[in-house]
Amino acid sequence: MGSAARQTRRAARLRRHRSIRRRLEGTPQRPRLCVFRSNQHIYAQVIDDGAGRTLAAASDLEEAIRAEGGTKSERARAVGRALAGRARERGLTSVVFDRGGFSYAGRVRALAEAAREEGLVF
Repeated sequence: MGSAARQTRRAARLRRHRSIRRRLEGTPQRPRLCVFRSNQHIYAQVIDDGAGRTLAAASDLEEAIRAEGGTKSERARAVGRALAGRARERGLTSVVFDRGGFSYAGRVRALAEAAREEGLVF
């Protein structure tokens, strides 16, 4: 993929992300679960936008998740489980899901479903 096409795809994703963020806001009672997906890795955070604080975070770069191995989708599921566990430890049960302009398919969906299975409501 050429440089111009890559820039156009990135700009389109950022435009979608801004559109989504106009409607979503994380509150202390219902923080925002934000997902970022790169070609190789996936990152997720639970954010209270009012205070500007990250309440919980997980990524497939962590040793425990990396040790599990597997496909990128399997690692995304592990990130979702880890994030949900950390959020529950902080007393959070309900979040608003922010897919970050990414399509709700593949790894983003795997992460979301795993977080739901572990008890997060969104």
